[in-house]
Amino acid sequence: MKQKLFSRDFTLVVIGQVISLFGNAAIRFALPLYLLNQTGSSALYGTVMACAFIPSVLLSPVGGMIADRVNKRNVMVVLDFFTAGVILVFSLLMDRTNIVLLITIVLMILYGIAGAYQPSVQASIPALVSQEHFMAANSVINMVSSFSSLTGPVLGGILYSAYGLEPILLVCMVCFVLSAVMEIFIHIPFERQIAGGGILRMVKADFTESIRFIRREKPVIGKGMFVVCGLNLFLSAMIIVAVPYLITEVLRLGASQANRLYGFAEGAMAAGGLAGGICAGIFARKLPVQRSAVTLGACAVCIFPMGLSLMLSSSGIVCFAVITVCCFAVMLFSTVFTVQVMSFIQAEVPQNLIGKVIAVIMTVGMCAQPLGNALYGVLFEVCAGFEYAVVLFSGVVSLGIAAGTGRVFRDL
Repeated sequence: MKQKLFSRDFTLVVIGQVISLFGNAAIRFALPLYLLNQTGSSALYGTVMACAFIPSVLLSPVGGMIADRVNKRNVMVVLDFFTAGVILVFSLLMDRTNIVLLITIVLMILYGIAGAYQPSVQASIPALVSQEHFMAANSVINMVSSFSSLTGPVLGGILYSAYGLEPILLVCMVCFVLSAVMEIFIHIPFERQIAGGGILRMVKADFTESIRFIRREKPVIGKGMFVVCGLNLFLSAMIIVAVPYLITEVLRLGASQANRLYGFAEGAMAAGGLAGGICAGIFARKLPVQRSAVTLGACAVCIFPMGLSLMLSSSGIVCFAVITVCCFAVMLFSTVFTVQVMSFIQAEVPQNLIGKVIAVIMTVGMCAQPLGNALYGVLFEVCAGFEYAVVLFSGVVSLGIAAGTGRVFRDL
């Protein structure tokens, strides 16, 4: 069964991911955009997005522990049903309470769920496919994520511009319920581990074991974690804050048009991720982790046209076009990098540690994300009229990180 890539269970995981991630992309597109439209403040937007990432950082280790100790299918089912319930509660309260506080809380919950959910998905791959298919399986999962992220913001932008937030909430609830129902029928091989104490004690023990493995047996994985931290702080956070803020508040495109164009820009980034997943799958044998520095260097270079267009062009449409094309390219190369690193980790880490190690990597990597979101929210507001300087700063630092990545992986 494990000799072929698209077994029945892996296919169900993929289909469930398509539906679930579409709903996830749509709701995480619509809520921050609604907040930005209501307030117009990049600093508030960056602060809220920083707060949203904190639960994801805190719950990733728990998600990794659960992924190794509980049936991964059950984790996916429960979290999808719970997400549908969160969206239902938000739809009932949105007109009855402070919308900024409510969106902040809901985004924190959604990102926290994602932090606990993704280790189960990643850790299920070694249980469902053979090692020779790890690269292809990761490429498929990344392509599914990118496809859902492509369709979610595009359709979300159209629905939001035409009808507002309520239809998006309804569509997302239906998506999560359908995904949960489908995941009930997945069979993922599972071997129960000995508990050994209460939940906090287990979390501490698992986290300690993962850190020990990374430090003593695979230190290159630890070095790779810090590369991911740098990228999240200086590149990913800039993209997350810059794209909605620049398109809806800086380029003077008109509110309705700007919301639609922002949806297309998000779709272009997802399309870049889809293209990156396809490239990683096709050229798997030519993309060892030793070449990841080249991938990151290309990713960093794509930032500079964004800054130059903001500095040299007065046309909002021209700047939007350049930003969209560059974001497509950034996502293409960053997705290839993600597949390279994740495939390397899955091949090097024992089955009984894979969920915990992935969770530690995600946790440490995401620690920089809230700080980066808050930092760029403030920078864009302080540098109003000189937004290009913030973008170019991100590109320069990202190039330096890419150079350091070459020294981390070149001797493997």
